[in-house]
Amino acid sequence: MKKIGILFGQENTFPQALVERVNAKKVKGITAEFVTVEEVMSGKAEDYAVIIDRISQDVPFYRAYLKNAAISGTAVINNPFWWSADEKFFNNSLAEKIGVPVPKTVLLPSKERPHDTNANSFRNLKFPMNWEKVFDFVGFPAYMKPHDGGGWKSVYKVNNPEELFAAHSETGNLVMMLQEEIKFESYFRCYCIGGKHVHIMQYEPRNPHHLRYVLDGPAVDKKLLATIEDYVLKLNKALGYDFNTAEFAVRDGVPYAIDFCNPAPDAELTSVGEENFEWVVENMANYAIERAKAHKDNQDNLTWGTFLQNACVGKSVEGANDNVSINRDGITTTTTVRYIRPDGKTTVASETTTVTPAKNGTTVKKETVKKETKAKKSGKKITAKKSKKSKDTVKSNIVVNVVEERVMTAEEKAAAQSSLIKKLGKASATNSDDLKVIKGVGPKLEGILNSIGVYTYKQVSKMTHEEYDLVDSLIDTFKGRAKRDDWATQAKNIMKDNE
Repeated sequence: MKKIGILFGQENTFPQALVERVNAKKVKGITAEFVTVEEVMSGKAEDYAVIIDRISQDVPFYRAYLKNAAISGTAVINNPFWWSADEKFFNNSLAEKIGVPVPKTVLLPSKERPHDTNANSFRNLKFPMNWEKVFDFVGFPAYMKPHDGGGWKSVYKVNNPEELFAAHSETGNLVMMLQEEIKFESYFRCYCIGGKHVHIMQYEPRNPHHLRYVLDGPAVDKKLLATIEDYVLKLNKALGYDFNTAEFAVRDGVPYAIDFCNPAPDAELTSVGEENFEWVVENMANYAIERAKAHKDNQDNLTWGTFLQNACVGKSVEGANDNVSINRDGITTTTTVRYIRPDGKTTVASETTTVTPAKNGTTVKKETVKKETKAKKSGKKITAKKSKKSKDTVKSNIVVNVVEERVMTAEEKAAAQSSLIKKLGKASATNSDDLKVIKGVGPKLEGILNSIGVYTYKQVSKMTHEEYDLVDSLIDTFKGRAKRDDWATQAKNIMKDNE
């Protein structure tokens, strides 16, 4: 019998409902119960295939217990090793790398020194800080919050430097971060389970806690919901959370990820409401059963995000779309290549390589599977040829096959540039605008844009997701930045201000 356990604290509805729901499904060989923690012996296996953790963020003893269970094969939801290392400032940095918009954020040193440190411990830290540079970057109003906190503890809204310094003096040895305020027209909180099931809820964070989930709210644009769902999946796949919530503040039609590091997200009936409660109980029950069925004794059954998986095989952070699977049988890497055709349409091709270490550690078995998409509308088969360079790296008798992305030919680049300018209109250096005013565009990127014929706000304001893809295909660096920072909306606002 495979057991699903739930480890919890002060919750009074979700744990009970989840155990009842799993057992009501009467899946052969699977049962659910509240976890009973007895004497914890190092390296000794626990009697659970799956443990759903709802409390170890507040109880270090439980955290150590779960790590001990995990190394003996228990699938812990969420991975206790990862979320122990994770924090909100890193989350923001990772989000930027994978193309999810986030508020401008700066990390601040603690007001007081940590215990057992003195002035010598901070000889590498510039002092005093250039506060004006920080203020110019983030702007006011802004929010100051712990870089690794949660539950709206020690969160301050500051409207000017004086309020910031006053608030900072109250934070002791907490490491804080200062974050741009997103003045939103709508706000959403999203459950994500198993990195694949997403439930988007309208949310009003300014209301009292029990009134924040909006019932019967206004209709929401389907494209916006699709974008939010895409961002939720990207974040959770990169971070590796089995159960998480992500919040988005929508400004000028762009959803900004605000908070997406929640290892034990709120799921109480009294706060989320009946409809949301039913969704999370049902989907979490199904996912827990799925993980119990997939459980294998005496091996790693944890979920690891693509950020760490890619790091293990030498992939870049931006390669979060690469799906990497690491297990006892070897390493499987799927590299996805976005191919911009000369007519401006996008095609995706992927190549999957499975590498199996030989017993003697001297030879390997490689199996490569290529997959081609079909172009929309025409139905013609498109082959994304690769300038392929393979490099075999031997480490611990494992060989990793690294495949570089395809490089467009000069003719294809010329055709893509022609298609881009046809849609944006022609311009030249004689009537150029200062593109550096656009967030995310510096002197180097401005020069690159000029080199492909983009000089003015008017041109940028005409960009859609299709043009963003064309720009990415024509530049070697800064890919994804146009979409991430929504250049078109920025350009429209700049033109409006200049009228």
